[in-house]
Amino acid sequence: MSTPSGTPPRAPSGTSPDAPPGPLPSEPPGAPPGAPSRRSRGVPARVARHPLGLVSALLLTAILLAVAFAPALSPQPPDVSSLRDAFGGPAAGHPLGFDSAGRDILSRLLHGGRNTLGGAALALAVALALGVPAGLLAGYYGGWFDSAASWVVNMIMALPAMVVLLASRAILGPTVWVLMVVLGFLVAPAFFRLVRGIVAAVRGELYVDAARVSGLSDTRIVARHILIVVRAPIIIQVALVSGIAIGLQAGLEFLGIGSGDAPTWGAMLNEAFKNIQRAPSLLLWPGLALGLTSGALVLLAAALRDVLEDRGTHRRPPRRPSRRAAAVARAAQPHEPRAALLSVRDLAVAYPERQVVHGVDLDVHAGEIVGLVGESGSGKTQTAFAILGILPETGRIAGGSVTIDGQEIVGLPERRHRALRGNVVAYVPQEPMSNLDPAFTIGSQLVEPIRHKLGLSRAEARERALDLLARVEIADPERAFRSYPHEISGGMAQRVLIAGAMSCDPKLLIADEPTTALDVRVQAEVLGLLRRLQRERDLGVLLVTHNLGVVADLCDRVAVMSEGRIVETGTAEQVLHAPEHPYTRRLIGAVLEVP
Repeated sequence: MSTPSGTPPRAPSGTSPDAPPGPLPSEPPGAPPGAPSRRSRGVPARVARHPLGLVSALLLTAILLAVAFAPALSPQPPDVSSLRDAFGGPAAGHPLGFDSAGRDILSRLLHGGRNTLGGAALALAVALALGVPAGLLAGYYGGWFDSAASWVVNMIMALPAMVVLLASRAILGPTVWVLMVVLGFLVAPAFFRLVRGIVAAVRGELYVDAARVSGLSDTRIVARHILIVVRAPIIIQVALVSGIAIGLQAGLEFLGIGSGDAPTWGAMLNEAFKNIQRAPSLLLWPGLALGLTSGALVLLAAALRDVLEDRGTHRRPPRRPSRRAAAVARAAQPHEPRAALLSVRDLAVAYPERQVVHGVDLDVHAGEIVGLVGESGSGKTQTAFAILGILPETGRIAGGSVTIDGQEIVGLPERRHRALRGNVVAYVPQEPMSNLDPAFTIGSQLVEPIRHKLGLSRAEARERALDLLARVEIADPERAFRSYPHEISGGMAQRVLIAGAMSCDPKLLIADEPTTALDVRVQAEVLGLLRRLQRERDLGVLLVTHNLGVVADLCDRVAVMSEGRIVETGTAEQVLHAPEHPYTRRLIGAVLEVP
């Protein structure tokens, strides 16, 4: 399902990647039977259990409700003044007193919040609409758009925001909404750079490649695997940018260059500062509103970030097994001789520095396991990537032909190539732990490609995924389905990857070092599983490996690769017991005792 990067597998702390499958954690110690787990509770409930999150959420909700219902809560309209009440203290119906013009302070505070918070929301909406999509595109695709967008962003960030706002006010007028749109343009680069940096780092992760190989479109990959990584930083950035927008708007109004006729918290500060000698208490209410709102935003964002990033390890109580439909299996039927599922002719793969694969010829038929063997750097993985159409950005097929199930894929548009992945050709990678997205459960990662490729409902896809987990010999499919990757062993993770590869009934399976990260006993189990699935489904399998023991145990035919070229082909027995090429003899001599 994914492309290996050559890095060692990343196992979570406390979990050995080659540990045998064992019982999964259930309820936390001391939890009462039937108590809901953290995972079963929604985000609002988990925020409510976060002390700072609860307090800040309640405070921010109270402020927003008071501002939204300002006309109903205000003692009088905010622009009605009575000079005889100027600087008057609290009175009946006027709990906060009057300002220097005899206007009710509570009314101006509530209506001013509408303008201040509304303007900040407008600036934030503009910044999000411009910065986040552009950052996603630049980070995920790179190329000319990334270069052009980064140049524009750097230019905007070099501009002094306050000077630009002052110039905009002189040209466009003092309306606060117009100035907030300009402010949105000025702060959009903050979102762009944040999102672009995270996406550029994540797009090379193996679980993203796994989603790509499973046939998911770029839109689904970004929406499902990329956005979940950037959501927490975006939430924090939203709080910071909202505070900046509120502060800048209040600063403009405080300096007297905003829309002076409309009540805002900044305009109230301006008036209070002018009369600080006579009524210093006038500074209290707008200052308190600004401080509490900005503080509540930051604290709530931090709580949301903590809740979203903490997926927990507690499990919900086991549910009663569902009555699943009978296993969906294809009965093995005899097939007439037919053309090869995979036919590679004179394949060449090149990078800007050099060519790494030279004139490779290779065939895989239905019901056949072909081993592609060679030492590290021999070009076998590059050959597999070329067949799958997932070469790195700088790599390209420099020549030759690759047909899968009779369809030429060299030069095929990505959209049509993607349609072959999953239900025609599938991929089982090495490094099982790195090829599963840690943000999603096992079941979620199995169900998504099934729904996308086969068009099944969520319930049907779930039943199919559970059946697949049972077929790959996972003892408790229900529990594995609900687990996160860090909650299962390396052997179980590899079985999950095999289940994912088989989920859409492919005809050809490419397995790249599928047992490298596993211990000997689990290796034997996984190899037996691959052989059984190949026989049951009449699969064609291309096994990329450097392990001649795996070749001897599993393969029907073998192609030996050295320095980007196939140097010898034949049946497994011929190649292992009567090698002809000197490189093959050296390779066998290094790892096997040949009698």
